[in-house]
Amino acid sequence: MSNNELASSAFDASQIVFDEHYVDSGTEGIKLCLRNKRRKDHKVFLAEKTIVMVHGATFSSGSLYDVPFNGMSFIDFLAHHGFDVFAVDVRGYGKSTRPPEMQAQPDLNPPLVSTDTGVTDFATAVEFVLRLRGLKAVSVFAMSWGGTVAGAYAARNADKVVKLALLAPQWLSDVPIPIDQGGSLGSYRLVPVKAALARWLGTAPEYARERLVPEGWFDLWSESTLSEETWQDDREQGKLRATNGPIQDIRTYWRAGTPYYQPSEIRAPVLLLHGEWDIDVPLDLARAYFEQLTGASYRRWVEIGEATHLALMESHRMQAYAEVVRFFDEAFKPE
Repeated sequence: MSNNELASSAFDASQIVFDEHYVDSGTEGIKLCLRNKRRKDHKVFLAEKTIVMVHGATFSSGSLYDVPFNGMSFIDFLAHHGFDVFAVDVRGYGKSTRPPEMQAQPDLNPPLVSTDTGVTDFATAVEFVLRLRGLKAVSVFAMSWGGTVAGAYAARNADKVVKLALLAPQWLSDVPIPIDQGGSLGSYRLVPVKAALARWLGTAPEYARERLVPEGWFDLWSESTLSEETWQDDREQGKLRATNGPIQDIRTYWRAGTPYYQPSEIRAPVLLLHGEWDIDVPLDLARAYFEQLTGASYRRWVEIGEATHLALMESHRMQAYAEVVRFFDEAFKPE
């Protein structure tokens, strides 16, 4: 099936079931939100047709994967094509509980929500899905910091991961990583969502900036993203609180030349997606990560032309969408 055929298949939002589950995290007072979408006629639950997703270091799963551009989000697309899709918000993000330290001034506590915590929360989400659907394994999608969370989980739980698709996962870097602005780190940082467009467009060549994010998409995304912010004053100022644990781990692992986990221990088939204009995970870094996937039963690289780190929300998003569906759908086995 071609990209155009995948994109043009009639999508009917009324045929998509949307559920939200709130799951005990194992920490008193902290619940994790999992959004779930599937078609109304999706009645048989299979491991290879079930996907669990996790977000990056700044924005939630709802913000990155479920804003309905032109009436259809990434999760909608996957559900429409026959997948039972779950997307978890790690604690401190989206609709999951905020740790109590996030109510205080950021300089009063150390960085919150480390990658260890992210992996623990993701594992909790996967276990919930396995119980809910009566399965022994699922497929996994993640991006950026979420790629570390999901990659580490897959490396440590080979029996529970059918396939793994990653968009721009983190890896070792001997140059500064843009998301880390330097200086001392408090428990969280204030992210100016309304001001994000200039930085977003600035990562693309000047000739392509007008068409990178179609008209109206940024406003839709920013409004959806801010609607999940717990603190009204921050929300009204166009800002959200993002935990700094992932930034601390950039310093502890990726900039220090110390891998958080070994990609070579991943056994599942792996799809690596990368945007041509991604400055957060540049080409050399993505290539170095791909070369580490020596234990995968098979691995595939797909470069998305004229796309940045936020490829799933840009004008060429259907390329990425189609590749993910193709990868998760295929019955290909290496000889």
